[in-house]
Amino acid sequence: MKKILVPIIVGVSAMTFLTGCLEFHFGGGSTSTAVGPSVGQQLVDLQKAKAVGAITDAEFQVQKAKLIETK
Repeated sequence: MKKILVPIIVGVSAMTFLTGCLEFHFGGGSTSTAVGPSVGQQLVDLQKAKAVGAITDAEFQVQKAKLIETK
């Protein structure tokens, strides 16, 4: 009986492992999180938008105040 039981247990274990029924994670992998632009970069972008005429000086001042306020 033991001669048959051991290979059956090993076989079932191998099939379970190989088919992915058990979750094994080898290695750390890599996780990345998206990081938004810094307040400084947003201020530079606002300045550029003002310089090319995409926004007015008043709009620039409002957006600048919002950025500095959230800091």
